[in-house]
Amino acid sequence: MSLTVAVLMDPIGTIHPEKDTTLALLLEAQRRGHRVLYMRQGDLAVRDGAAWARLAPLAVRDDPRDWYTLGEGRWQALAGGIDIVLARKDPPFDTQFLYDTLVLDLAARAGVRVVNDPQALRDFNEKLAAQWFPQCCAPALVARDRGELRRFAREHGEIVLKPLAGMGGRGIFRSRGDDPNLNSILETLAGDDHRFVIAQKFIPEITAGDKRILVIDGEPVPYALARIPQGTDFRGNLAAGGRGVGQPLSERDRWIAAEVGLELKRRGIVLAGLDVIGDYLTEVNVTSPTCARELDAQFGLNIAGIVFDAIENNVTRDSELGTRKATA
Repeated sequence: MSLTVAVLMDPIGTIHPEKDTTLALLLEAQRRGHRVLYMRQGDLAVRDGAAWARLAPLAVRDDPRDWYTLGEGRWQALAGGIDIVLARKDPPFDTQFLYDTLVLDLAARAGVRVVNDPQALRDFNEKLAAQWFPQCCAPALVARDRGELRRFAREHGEIVLKPLAGMGGRGIFRSRGDDPNLNSILETLAGDDHRFVIAQKFIPEITAGDKRILVIDGEPVPYALARIPQGTDFRGNLAAGGRGVGQPLSERDRWIAAEVGLELKRRGIVLAGLDVIGDYLTEVNVTSPTCARELDAQFGLNIAGIVFDAIENNVTRDSELGTRKATA
C-alpha cells in the first residue's frame, strides 16, 4: 500500500532530529514507500468550502547534521490527493491552532484521514483531558478564581500550578498554601481571574520520574520513559533538563492506560502520550506526543512502525467499509 502523507509541523529545520518523534514518523513513512509532503500553519487555506494546503515534497534522513531536503511548495486540495495528514504542530493551543483544526475538519469530512482527529485535538486539552479520568488522578482543581486556588493550596499543602496552554514544563510552579509568593504566582498565571489555571496536589514520587506512556490506537507501548528531574529543579520534562530513563510499565501504569485507551481510540486519537507521576495520571498529550526515539534507542523498538501499522490498518478498514457500502 503506497500512500501520500502530508505532515503539519513546526519548522523542520529547528527540530532536534535525534529525539524528534515527528521525524521518526516521517522516516518510517518513507521506508514504507509512502510519498511525504510538508506544510506549516501558514500553508493551510479554505477555497470554496474545501481544505487546501501549500505542500512541499520532503525527503528525510536519519542524520543529525543533515536530516531533510525540502522541495518547492505548491497549492492543492487536500481531498483527492492526500491520504493521511499527520497533525503534529506543537502547543501552545492558541486561536491559530484552533483554526487549523477547523480547516483539517473539512479535509477529514472529504475523506482524508487526519492523525490525530481534529475534533479530538480541540476537545482534549492536554492538561484538562486527564480530568475525564478522575479515578486515575491526584486531587486537582481547574479554576480562574484565585481565591479558590488559594483555598486548594491551603487544603492540600504542597501543590503544582500550571497554565492550560503550555508545554515542555514552561510556566509550571511548585508552591504551598503558606508560600509568600503564592499570590504573585496566581497573578502571573490567572491574571485578574480571567485565565484558567490547573492546580494539582504535589506528588513526591516525581523524584523517580514523570513517566511518559505512549498509547497507540488504544494500546500502550510496554515501556515508559521516566523523565527524572535534575539538580534542584522539580520538573522532569526533557525540555526542562530532565533525564530520560526507560522502564517497563507497572501494573498501575497498565491500568491507567486501559482506563484512558478505549476513550482515546473512540475519539480517533491514534498516538497519545500519558504523563504519569507515581500512581497518578497528570496529562494526556495528543497534539505532538514525544519520547518515541528515546524508547526506541533504549529497548530496540520501532514505535513509529507500530503507529503506521495502526494508520494503514485504519485506512484499509475504511476502504473495505466504503466498498461494502458502494455495493450494498
